[in-house]
Amino acid sequence: MQSEQTDILGIILDSIIDGVFTVDTDFRITSINRAAENIIGIKKDDAIGKHCYEIFHANICSYSCALKETIETGKPLINKTIYILKETGEKIPISINTAILKDIKGNIIGGVETFRDITEITSLRKTIESGFTFEDIVSKNSRMREIFKILPDIAESDSSVIIEGGSGTGKELVAHAIHNLSRRNGRKLIPVNCAAIPDNLIESELFGYKSGAFTDAKKDKPGRIEQAEGGTLFLDEIGELSINVQAKLLRFIQDKTYEPLGGIRPVKADVRIVAATNRNLEDEIKNGNFRKDLFYRLNVMKISLPSLSERKEDIPLLIKHFISMYNILKSKNITGMTDEAIDILINHDFPGNIRELENVIEHAFILCKEHYIHKKHLPHYLIKADFAAVSETTIKNMEKELILNVLTKHKWNRKETASTLGIDKSTLWRKMKQYSIREPE
Repeated sequence: MQSEQTDILGIILDSIIDGVFTVDTDFRITSINRAAENIIGIKKDDAIGKHCYEIFHANICSYSCALKETIETGKPLINKTIYILKETGEKIPISINTAILKDIKGNIIGGVETFRDITEITSLRKTIESGFTFEDIVSKNSRMREIFKILPDIAESDSSVIIEGGSGTGKELVAHAIHNLSRRNGRKLIPVNCAAIPDNLIESELFGYKSGAFTDAKKDKPGRIEQAEGGTLFLDEIGELSINVQAKLLRFIQDKTYEPLGGIRPVKADVRIVAATNRNLEDEIKNGNFRKDLFYRLNVMKISLPSLSERKEDIPLLIKHFISMYNILKSKNITGMTDEAIDILINHDFPGNIRELENVIEHAFILCKEHYIHKKHLPHYLIKADFAAVSETTIKNMEKELILNVLTKHKWNRKETASTLGIDKSTLWRKMKQYSIREPE
């Protein structure tokens, strides 16, 4: 009778299109159906009695066996995607489900796993998702897709370009895409963060200097323009340049010549300018902080990048992109993120844009020891329910007001102001630049 039941069960299992196999508590295969034989390319007689990891060679076998996890926790796994390696060396994506096997007395006697070959689904998904990636920029947002369409033409034109967008929106990625798609891609793209270099150094950084130009100039030093010869100069946060440096940059863009500090004759250079800013340069022109003629020289082509809050449909796509990237960088095998965690990120405003999202994923990778990133792995500020949120804007306004008050009190003496605030003069200088604080004339 028991033999007949076993035969009937075998017939039923062989009629199922999903692969099915069972293991005992030592994880040796006790049964396997015909679909499983076909998917993994092995005969039943060669599989029975072998450890499951000897047969399937799955990517999780070495560190996180799905059946072992189910038997130890009592929790089944549902629709988990893993990869198995056939004897031919072919890598096959499968979707698995696991459950515990018990005898009539309720004792655990092993586990059962069902799986399905999802090669075609995976291939289709990759085809679809490949359409959302352009030169390392990931998006399915309509505004971003329009930018994707025109970038090759912009790159080919060799004209100056200005990229507008908030911090962390991907301005440098767009600059790299323009360079990589242009005829200059065999030469260097040289980036300059104009906000990170003090006014008294930016000119020598851009144009270089000759020996003897000033006290410490012991030998010639090439500037960033010379380093970018034949390639592209990327001027990030160009709105931070002083009017004096803007004038010299304008001359270079117009004439393709410049004079190093201490030089006596102009130097020609073949360099394309791509600039970026998180400011509204037209407003800066009205306020007298940016030259109108330089703006029009740069503004041959303008690309305006939306903030992440304006392209929230990209958040799941970017999460997957960063998980894939950090799996490589951190030598991990995190499969994805739970719906609960994704919902938290979608509902966040992301003032730091894509850079902030990337930092969130990197933070989660440090804490996550599981297959999926959960809510508990996200940064504290995203998940603490009783967090009394003080907006970033409010904090900045308070800091700006404090600096202004102390500067006024000390009649704009920066040394005394920095001392009162307990910060370095260089920190005070950066803060004044950040908040556009200028001494009244």
